[in-house]
Amino acid sequence: MTKFKILVIDDEKSIREVFTVLLEEKGYRVESAGTGAEGIARARAFLPDIVLLDMNLPDMTGLETLARIKTALPQTDTVIITAFGTIRNAVEATKLGAYAYLEKPVDNDELLLTISRLTEVKRLAREVEGLRSELSSRYRFSDIVGTSARMNSIFQLMDKIARVDGTVLITGESGTGKELIARAVHLKSPRQNGPFVVVNCGAIPRDLIESEFFGHTKGAFTDAIAEKVGKFELAHSGTIFLDEVGELSPEAQVKLLRALGEREIVKVGGTVTIPVDVRVIAATNKNLEEAVRKGVFREDLFWRLAVLSLQLPPLRERQEDLPLLCEHIIRKYNRDLGKSVRGVSPEAMELFAAYAWPGNIRELESVLYEAMVLSESEKIGSRDLPERIRSLTEAYGDGDGEPGRSLGEMVAGLTGKAEKRLIERALEATAWNKTKAAQLLGISRKTLFNKMTSLGIRAHE
Repeated sequence: MTKFKILVIDDEKSIREVFTVLLEEKGYRVESAGTGAEGIARARAFLPDIVLLDMNLPDMTGLETLARIKTALPQTDTVIITAFGTIRNAVEATKLGAYAYLEKPVDNDELLLTISRLTEVKRLAREVEGLRSELSSRYRFSDIVGTSARMNSIFQLMDKIARVDGTVLITGESGTGKELIARAVHLKSPRQNGPFVVVNCGAIPRDLIESEFFGHTKGAFTDAIAEKVGKFELAHSGTIFLDEVGELSPEAQVKLLRALGEREIVKVGGTVTIPVDVRVIAATNKNLEEAVRKGVFREDLFWRLAVLSLQLPPLRERQEDLPLLCEHIIRKYNRDLGKSVRGVSPEAMELFAAYAWPGNIRELESVLYEAMVLSESEKIGSRDLPERIRSLTEAYGDGDGEPGRSLGEMVAGLTGKAEKRLIERALEATAWNKTKAAQLLGISRKTLFNKMTSLGIRAHE
């Protein structure tokens, strides 16, 4: 672990020497200076984590020295060393950003305890920053895999949504990556340095939802043996992600609506109003507009949540992304499992393209993980796949595909098969009414005719 660096600025040489020996024995790197000007120059060169600063210096005041060091090195913390008569100045110094002040003559144990507390705070701050950096890297837009037209449209919307502070509603089937998208938006937004708090609305009992959202005071109800901070308060200055928001009861919907409208909360059993500054991103796999029409979801809450909207496509509607998704997932699990799987065989990829993926990307990850654990080959073949996918072999043969096919050829073949299958499904869903099928697919009737001809789709009698 990197040693913390401490700069001692004091005009008394004996104090500088005592502090230097005391702190170096505890493993700190220490430098010292006898004047304010020398201390400022040393600080700029040494880049200390902590400055021990005497308030009485021969060339300038301690307050002036503190202000100039803070301007040059805002991340550096300062502990003030002061005589009894300058305690008022020490209090002023804490207002300028000093961490603490110690009165002369300084007790060595008190000094070491203060330094230890401060270094622990700084160590935790470094860990948090490291985790934030790791999360930011993990949830970059570039790590959300997809080159299909649908995903390119999603990326463009995400970029625009991240720049503003409006409430967002993300819709899509289970397993499409709604939380991944929410985290990416948060980490690209001006709130990226604030917390990202996740609430699974479907997993909280109805009688505890208000306490979970807003917290409670001690004794608010039978089991409230201590005060609790709610999720909205925890998310202050950041983002709260309300997963499966469509599962909220009517009573909980009313309370959420009030919090969104007033930007303040009251704990269960409390009377004090607490302002909260949070961005809300909600997600659901339900059709909330249909729920509004049925009267099971409040229309006013729906419009509060759907200020900005993102609809994620299911995997079966973006199957041209399958090769890239597989490559991305396999690369990740190669690291985790210590494997060197090189990819998916053409025949297995064709089975993937034929499969409907009801569990979407989450199911794809599960299938690939299991196949990588069980497979002894360089590439995942059809025999490594679950029975529900292998059963599709009848439609595609039982070999390992044509050798020498390029990725582009594979993608083109998969795209054509996926397109044919989607068109046939649309035609079947509309009893082969081409006008309605074209509307369902979002294409013109003429385009549908052309595609049916090129793909060899013949109308049923």
